[in-house]
Amino acid sequence: MKIAVIIPTLNEEQALPETLQRTTALGFDDIIVVDGGSSDKTRDIAMSLRFEVRGSRFQEQPESLHPQTSPLATSNVELRTTPVMLLTTQPGRARQMNAGASHSQADVLLFLHADTHLPDEARHAIERALNDPACVGGRFDVRFERDRGLAWLIARLVSLRSRWSGIATGDQALFVQHEVFAQLGGFTDIPIMEDVDFTRRLKRAGRVALLRAHVVTSYRRWDRHGALR
Repeated sequence: MKIAVIIPTLNEEQALPETLQRTTALGFDDIIVVDGGSSDKTRDIAMSLRFEVRGSRFQEQPESLHPQTSPLATSNVELRTTPVMLLTTQPGRARQMNAGASHSQADVLLFLHADTHLPDEARHAIERALNDPACVGGRFDVRFERDRGLAWLIARLVSLRSRWSGIATGDQALFVQHEVFAQLGGFTDIPIMEDVDFTRRLKRAGRVALLRAHVVTSYRRWDRHGALR
C-alpha cells in the first residue's frame, strides 16, 4: 500500500521545517508540497529537500542544494528519508490539495496541514484501518501544541464532535483511498470548509476510520480568531 502525504502551503516558512523534518522520517512513499504562491521562504525550504515539480515534469534539485545547507539541517535530524516534491498552483487549499492528488500515483492520499505533526505510528495506523475492505478513509484525533486549559478543552471537543458526527476538519489529517477520492471528485473548490464538505461526502461512500492516535497541531488559528468563532 503506497501512501502519499500532500501538504498545501502558503507562506508557511515558520511551520513547514519541523513538519517536514518529522514527516520525512515516518516512512511514507511520497511527500508532495503544493504551494499557492508563497512570498516567503516556503518554496526554498521544500526545494532543499529533493526536487521540484513543474506541471507534470519532475526536475532534480540543483547540485548546490545539499542537506548541509538546507534550512532544515540540524546535527541530530536525518533528512530526506522520503523525497519531497514541490508543485506550484494558484492559491486555494482545495485547489492545491486536488493538484497534489493529481500528481500522485499512491493508493492512499493523506492531506496534512503545514502546522500539523503526525504521530510516529501514523502509517501503521492508516494501513491497519484500510485493511478493512469497507473502510474508505479516516482521520486522527487532534491535540494542540499548547495542551492545557482552554486549548486542551477545545481539542477534546473537536475530537468528540468528529466521533459523534463523522465529520472532520483538515487539521485532523484526513486520509482516503485514492480511487475513492477520484470517484468523489476530490475537494470542492470553495474558499473555506472544503474539508467538512469532503468528509460529509466521504462518509456516504463507506466506513470512515476515527483513529484515536493524535496529531499535534498549532493553536494559531484559535489565537487569531478566538475560541468561540
